[in-house]
Amino acid sequence: MNNLNDQQKGSLLAFIAVMFITPDSLFIRLSNVDTWGLVFYRGIIPFFTVFFGMLIIYKLNFFKILFTSGYHGLIYVGTFSVTNITFVVSIQNTDVANTLVMIATAPMLSAILGAIFLKESPDRKTWISILITFFAIIYIFSDSLKIGNFFGDILGLITALGLAIGAVTIRSAKSKNLVPAAVVGKLLVATFALFFIESFVLADDDLIIVPLMCILCVAIPFVLVTIAPRFIPAAEVNLFFLLETIIGPIWVWLIIKEQPSLETLQGGIIIILTIAIHSFLKLKNS
Repeated sequence: MNNLNDQQKGSLLAFIAVMFITPDSLFIRLSNVDTWGLVFYRGIIPFFTVFFGMLIIYKLNFFKILFTSGYHGLIYVGTFSVTNITFVVSIQNTDVANTLVMIATAPMLSAILGAIFLKESPDRKTWISILITFFAIIYIFSDSLKIGNFFGDILGLITALGLAIGAVTIRSAKSKNLVPAAVVGKLLVATFALFFIESFVLADDDLIIVPLMCILCVAIPFVLVTIAPRFIPAAEVNLFFLLETIIGPIWVWLIIKEQPSLETLQGGIIIILTIAIHSFLKLKNS
């Protein structure tokens, strides 16, 4: 990693993070745990996994890093916790397609916030990539988009805004390590879920599926995505995460034979090509 420049480091971290996230929807489909049970375990297992990992690496300096993160840390704890909860509640209260299209606005919101607060206006290539991928996602979900529940749609938009604010916050605090703040955010998510959870029981395949999902698809990616914006603009990081929209359904297709729609495949090819070309040009220029 030391031989790579910032553009290469950030792009690599964001890409690896999204690759770990892609089987997430498959694991959710394979599990039999209720929604708030999943939210609880997706909070508490990554919390302990990353917390103990950081204690081994940083020892008691973990707490020093946490308390010296200042207001950046507080903002990130807040946005990280809120987005983890609003995403789930949004899907419960509106059509899944509506939620995912709302979340697809995250790169656009990151670009706008970055330009306002960091004076880091995206170049033309990034704006074109954001617009192409956004319209590709609308095309993918064109058949599924409905006039959903207003409450659920708003929560989807809040999730996108939270992702954007979080990425811009990390970008503005390049010298600070905000992973401990994200760890606290996961604990808050698990604590919030305690008020709604119906059962803590994990039975049969869930004893393997849930811990595996929480470590591979949640713990590892949230560490990587908390580091990536220190190297590349927030809008570019969130752009990578649109890959999950297409690669996620492919995992489901391969394992449980649930075939994605023609629109998903066509729009997915456009998203993958756009992000690949954008990344190639940015890396070439760097």
